[in-house]
Amino acid sequence: MELDIVDREVSPGVRRMLAVVGAAAPFDHGREQMQALAGLKVTTKAVERTAEAIGADIAKGTQQEIQRARQLDLPLVVGEGVPLLYVQMDGTGVPVVNRETVGRQGKMEGQPAHTREAKLGCVFTQTTWDKKGYPIRDPDSTTYTGAIETAEEFGKRIYLEAWKRGWSRAKKKVVMGDGAEWIWNLAEQYFPGAVQIVDLYHARQHLWIVARRLHPHDETSQKCWIKAHQRRSLDKGKIEKLVLSLRTIASTHPEVAEQIRTEADYFERNAERMRYPQFRRQHLFVGSGVIEAGCKTVIGSRLKQSGMFWTVRGANAIVALRSCHLNGRFEDYWEARRAA
Repeated sequence: MELDIVDREVSPGVRRMLAVVGAAAPFDHGREQMQALAGLKVTTKAVERTAEAIGADIAKGTQQEIQRARQLDLPLVVGEGVPLLYVQMDGTGVPVVNRETVGRQGKMEGQPAHTREAKLGCVFTQTTWDKKGYPIRDPDSTTYTGAIETAEEFGKRIYLEAWKRGWSRAKKKVVMGDGAEWIWNLAEQYFPGAVQIVDLYHARQHLWIVARRLHPHDETSQKCWIKAHQRRSLDKGKIEKLVLSLRTIASTHPEVAEQIRTEADYFERNAERMRYPQFRRQHLFVGSGVIEAGCKTVIGSRLKQSGMFWTVRGANAIVALRSCHLNGRFEDYWEARRAA
């Protein structure tokens, strides 16, 4: 039992290697790596089974921590104060097997869903900025957490990660995301008092939606319209001016008029989260590039390759495993497992 080899196919050391290669690349590629680097012949299924089992164990540990957090049994995180702590959130679709989308509506009306949304959050710190005043993220300060789950479940998850990183000791706190309603609902519930910022580049995309509606098939006119409204209103944080301008646009096409109203509502709803000059004066980030890159690094590069279809359980196990590894906590997990 001390060697953790009873009722196991392989030794703990081999399982550790299988978990690492299974987290990093497709399972069959992991099998090839085991042969090339360790001279061990294993099946693709063994890589899959082991990686998902260890990922599931990591996820189970996180759920236990979340449960303690719900009971207000959070460990006191001691240490120096954190000057500036960011929380960013986003969602990305993961291709899943058919049984995981039964009864779910796809993006196109009348079409079944082929993906499930994985919610991902990241936490990082910032202590300085460059000569031009642009913020500089602290090196190696980013940690991730995520899963395919409801917003309510994810809220507890991202709050736990922020707490671990010193949320209670942070002098300034910032929550960033796109315009998704679930993100700001969680920000209000779990991070009250934090500065809230809508990703500037996402906001610009909403302007492009209007430009394309107003000037279909005319890229020159689209760019001119964008340039004027972006420079005069959005980038200057004059959102009320932008909303008024949008609401005065007249269109004889009901669908276009409805789209413009929708976008005007979006900007009006997020006005206080779009005071970009004010945020820049504080040397804060105004773009959520860290979490967007995280969606690609943690989820996309591993779970969204051609031909891949996951169960929710399998996807969540690999996301937990990859997050643990990228957060620099895998060795701690493994040592704790060996000591148990």
